Amino acid sequence: MTFEAGFADAERAAIAAAKVVAILAATTRQLQKAAAEGDLFKMRKASERLSTAVESTRQEVGNAQSAWPFSPEEEEGYLKESFATEVIEAAKKDGLQVQQRDEGIVVFPSILRILPTDRAVRINRARVPGIRPTRLARVLKAIQSRRPKATTEQFLEVLQRTYRLLAGKDYGKTVALSRIYETLTLLPGTTAAYDQTDFVRDLFLLDRSGTRTTRSGIAYSLPASTGTKTARGTYSFVAPDGETVTYYGIRFSEVPE
Repeated sequence: MTFEAGFADAERAAIAAAKVVAILAATTRQLQKAAAEGDLFKMRKASERLSTAVESTRQEVGNAQSAWPFSPEEEEGYLKESFATEVIEAAKKDGLQVQQRDEGIVVFPSILRILPTDRAVRINRARVPGIRPTRLARVLKAIQSRRPKATTEQFLEVLQRTYRLLAGKDYGKTVALSRIYETLTLLPGTTAAYDQTDFVRDLFLLDRSGTRTTRSGIAYSLPASTGTKTARGTYSFVAPDGETVTYYGIRFSEVPE
């Protein structure tokens, strides 16, 4: 038994239970109406149907309660030992290119990490409690299909203006990209509309675009410095070929390089 099959069984059982609950509710309304009207014949018929509906509801609700086949211990064991394989298979069926690496399941531009004790996964930096494999495949595909928030040229202009604000008199020094992102998302709610995955994806597209200067001819570079020796303050991005690219800082020069 796989998680996908277990979730499918539980879903079908819940749908069946919902149907008989709806029938039960409709039957009670019929009985209520008959009683309000004082129609003895309809009351008797509704009471008979109500008895049948109650029994069916009890049966289907019991089936729904027992539909999930895994115990808590079995859930954690499956997440540790078999879940990654199932997620990879679901992603491939959805047409995604997948690699399993030390850092997790890599699906451009995302990294999915399994959290067995939490009964959840982490996609990039977001904790995701909904772990049905086919759903995760759809989530990963949706992230992959997101269009960039701006063209590479527009994005570079925004970076340059933000850099100028942060660098001030030290224009030409390296500024951490984490500070750039924090400045871009100062307004409440902006991180939801433009999360760090969007930001690093835009960086990657700019880096690989061939665009090397702003419209006014100011060159930029993305120096690694010593910031990439630790994960803190860096942004990692998984390229379509599976390569992990790490970004730390950005520097603009008044003179094109």
